[in-house]
Amino acid sequence: MRVTVIQMNQGSDKAANIAQARRLAEAAIAADRPDLISLPETWTNLGGDRAARQAAAEVLPPQGSGEAGGPAYEFLRGLARAHRLFVHGGSIIEAGGEGGRLRNTSLLFDPEGREVARYRKIHLFDITAPDGTGYRESAAYEGGREIVTTEGPGGVRLGLTICYDMRFPELYLALRRAGAELILVPSNFTLATGKDHWEVLLRARAIETQCWIAAAASWGEYLERGQKRQVYGHSLVCDPWGHVVAKASDGVGWATARVDRALTERVRRDMPVLEHRRLA
Repeated sequence: MRVTVIQMNQGSDKAANIAQARRLAEAAIAADRPDLISLPETWTNLGGDRAARQAAAEVLPPQGSGEAGGPAYEFLRGLARAHRLFVHGGSIIEAGGEGGRLRNTSLLFDPEGREVARYRKIHLFDITAPDGTGYRESAAYEGGREIVTTEGPGGVRLGLTICYDMRFPELYLALRRAGAELILVPSNFTLATGKDHWEVLLRARAIETQCWIAAAASWGEYLERGQKRQVYGHSLVCDPWGHVVAKASDGVGWATARVDRALTERVRRDMPVLEHRRLA
């Protein structure tokens, strides 16, 4: 199977972000003919203020109901159906958390346009970056509680995570134990941390789990409450041996790689680390 990670430079205008996602996804599909495309974290909204986040949020239909959703939901479903491929919607902002809180939610649609997986980000980004910028995701968002895997193209088992989750190897081990072969990591990784940690963390998670990693990321500058912030980009696909086999550079665009299940099988056979684990 072929997987494409889309790299966006989204802002706080939801309609413009959907248009950008459509343009990039359709160009990537035409050029590379992937079986699965993945968008970045919160690709419908990055920056602005609390009102912008609330305006971008969507109430999701009951999973598996087939009912209509909001503009982003219907765009993802329509893209999957129109091009007969799996569409991983990175993550969008979901309304409906406890006490009016939001959720950072990944959605996966199959080639029929059916929602086949829904994952809510477990680990919330409450940190101070090396440049002194503070981030408090938990101020607006409610964390998820469940790991999610599902069957993707060609029977490849997919594991769902979002951005900051990558710093918690126990989640990735749980996904491997649940059968994951390819783990999706849509992200808005800060420039300050990304230049030092982005690639090394993703490669480490690939090596530890012997899974493919596909990480679609946002790139560039955006404004949040009038303050300029930067995200790192460098969307990539990594193989189970830890090699980066496709990567986007600066700017909007995409990267595509072929997921080789024979390589996954060989790596796991020759170094059966899951069987050798003793402490976890």
